[in-house]
Amino acid sequence: MSARTVIISPAPTANGDLHLGHIAGPFLAADVHARYARAQGREVLLGTGFQDTSTFVVTTAHRRGVPPAELVATSAAQIEASLAAMGIGVDGYTGDDDRFTGWVVDFIGRVHAAAKLELRTMKFPFSTKTGQFLVDGFASGNCPECLAEGCAGLCESCGTLVAAGELIGVRSTLDPDDVVELREAEVLVLPVERYREGLRAHFAAHAGGMRPHMAQAMAAMLARPLPDFPVTYPISWGIRVPFPEVAGQVVNPNAEPMAWSMHASALAAEARGAGPGTEDRLWLAGAGSEIVYFLGFDNIYPFAIAGPAMLLALGGQYDLPARYLTNEFYELDYRKFSTSRGHVIWSRELAAEVPRDLIRFHLAATSPEHQRTSFSRDALTQVTETRLVGPWNRVAAKVNRWVGLGPLPVSERAARAAARMAERFAASYELAGFSLNRAAEAITEQLARLDHQEPAGADAGDYCFEVAQLLHSAAPILIDLAASVLGADPGPGPAATGAITPATLPRLDSAGTGR
Repeated sequence: MSARTVIISPAPTANGDLHLGHIAGPFLAADVHARYARAQGREVLLGTGFQDTSTFVVTTAHRRGVPPAELVATSAAQIEASLAAMGIGVDGYTGDDDRFTGWVVDFIGRVHAAAKLELRTMKFPFSTKTGQFLVDGFASGNCPECLAEGCAGLCESCGTLVAAGELIGVRSTLDPDDVVELREAEVLVLPVERYREGLRAHFAAHAGGMRPHMAQAMAAMLARPLPDFPVTYPISWGIRVPFPEVAGQVVNPNAEPMAWSMHASALAAEARGAGPGTEDRLWLAGAGSEIVYFLGFDNIYPFAIAGPAMLLALGGQYDLPARYLTNEFYELDYRKFSTSRGHVIWSRELAAEVPRDLIRFHLAATSPEHQRTSFSRDALTQVTETRLVGPWNRVAAKVNRWVGLGPLPVSERAARAAARMAERFAASYELAGFSLNRAAEAITEQLARLDHQEPAGADAGDYCFEVAQLLHSAAPILIDLAASVLGADPGPGPAATGAITPATLPRLDSAGTGR
C-alpha cells in the first residue's frame, strides 16, 4: 500500500456556485473515501479549488452583464462555502494567486525547455466583428466525433478533444449572429501521438483503476492516432506564456491539469502540517503517493491523456496517475441542471433547509456512478424518511432504553456480526470497489435489519454493539450524526472488549421539517 493517498477533484470553473450535480458527482465521493481512509489510520490528502482561466468565465460574465474578475471573486467564495456547507473536507483549495500561475508557467516551461513542444499552424474560428480567435467556450457547434451539441475544447458527451476549427456548424457563443471564418494561427502543441504507446501500456497495466465507461472511451481514443494537443491559445484570457515564438498567447486551460494537481497536492500537504517543499514533491517518481482522481467523465481527456502525456514527455520524473473514479451527469427532474434556465438547486440553499446528513445520504444513494441519475425534492423527502430517518429514530429509541445502565456484555456472535458489517462497508469504501450507491444501500439494509429486532435484556449489549458499529461504518456519509456521538475522529469501530456502555443516540430530523 502507498505511503499516502492524494485525492484530486478537478477544480470547477469560477462562473457560479455549486449545484447538487457538482456535489453528487466527484466531491461527495472524494470526501467519503477520504473520511473512510483516515478512520483506518491512513494518510490522505484532498485537493480541489476553482479555475478562473476557462473561457466559460468570460461567456458567463457576458451573459450576466458583470466583469469577469467580479464573477471570479464571487464564484470562488461561493464554491468554497458550498463545499463547506455540504461537509466536503478539502485540505488544499487552489485559487488564482501568483504561486499557482507561476508554477503553471514553470511546469509548462520545463516541457518547453525539454524541446517537447512544437510550433504548429492550426485553424481556429475567427470573429470578423471582434477580430478575435474563438476557442473552447467562445466557439459553439456540434462535436465532430459524436455530433452532440456543445462547445470547443472537450465534448461533454463523448469525452474527446474537440478542436475549435473542427466543430460542425461553428458559431460564436457570445454572438451567434457574428460572421465566423476559419483562420490560421501558430500555437505550441504537444504531439500526444508520440506518447500513445506509453499511455496504452500504462492504462493496460492499470485497467482496474477505471470504471467501465472511461475504460471503453480510453480504449477507443488510444486505438487510433491522437491529434496534436494545443498547449497555447491565441487569446488574451488566461495565464500568459513567456515563449517568444507565441508572444501574447496564454496556456490552454486544459493544459493546466497536471501542474494544477501538483499544486493542489502541495497545498493539501501543507494544510496538514507538511513543511515547505516543491510543488511537485508528492508526484515525483518514488515519492510513495497514490494519485486518485474523482472526476466527471467529461474531464478524462485533459486528466488522463493530455496531462499524463506531459508527464511522459518529462522522461520518467513522475509516476503516472493510475486510478480514476468517474461519474456521469446528475440531473434535476430528468433534465440537465441549467443555471441560465433557472433549472437548478444550489447546494448551500438546500443545506440551509435540510439536514446535510440526509442530503449526503440521498446523493450517495442516487450518485451517477455508471449512468445518468436524477434528483427530485419529493424523492429526497420520501427516500430519506423511509430508508434513513424513520428506521434510525426507532433504532436509536431502542438503544436509549439502555443508556445509564452500566456496561452491557457483548457476545462473540455480535462481535462477528459487527466485523462482517464493517467488511461489507469497507468493500464499498475501498478504492478497488468504491461505490457510494452500495454504501448507502448498506446503511439502508443494516438499519432495516436492526429496526426489525426487539432486543431484550439478555441481548441488549449485542444490539447496542451492532448499532455502534453501524454508526462507525456510516460515519463517512452521515458526518453530523457520527460526530455528535463519536466525536471528530470516529475510528473504524467500537472497541471489542466484550462489553459496551451505550451512549445516547440523537434523533434525525426529517427532510420535510427543515433544520
